[in-house]
Amino acid sequence: MTVEVGQQAPNFSLADTERKPRSLSDFRGKNVVLAFMPGAFTGVCTKEVCAFRDSTARLNGLDAQVIGITVDSPFAQKAWAEQNKLDFLLLSDYERKVVNLYGATLPNLAGLQGYVAASRTVFVVDKFGVVRYKWAGEPAKEPPYEEITQALSKLKG
Repeated sequence: MTVEVGQQAPNFSLADTERKPRSLSDFRGKNVVLAFMPGAFTGVCTKEVCAFRDSTARLNGLDAQVIGITVDSPFAQKAWAEQNKLDFLLLSDYERKVVNLYGATLPNLAGLQGYVAASRTVFVVDKFGVVRYKWAGEPAKEPPYEEITQALSKLKG
């Protein structure tokens, strides 16, 4: 399955860095930036989470919650969040259910046959749970942060 703009974002529940289950529906009433990333502690992913961290005030002003999703364990994500002083939620899709549900899979990462990571994909979900923006890119390319902000700006009001 692939989730597209205009569709209802499928609900899910994943463990956060404290191993507490968190669902997309918990954030109904807020705009959500779902940022799927290949892996914790990797160069481009670290740049991405730090860019979102540094934009927190601006994104909060747009009534948006950032949620980062990788297939890493909650333990690795917790260390990564602490190392980079992240102030937004990281969720662990270690069973790869949500990356499959959203069509955000990256098979055979770095030539590792059978290893499936999250592809670098960003969805903006509005307060009612509808996908309003989608970007999918190459693993080595950061998302277009200004486009994401513009998509959120269109939802303000």
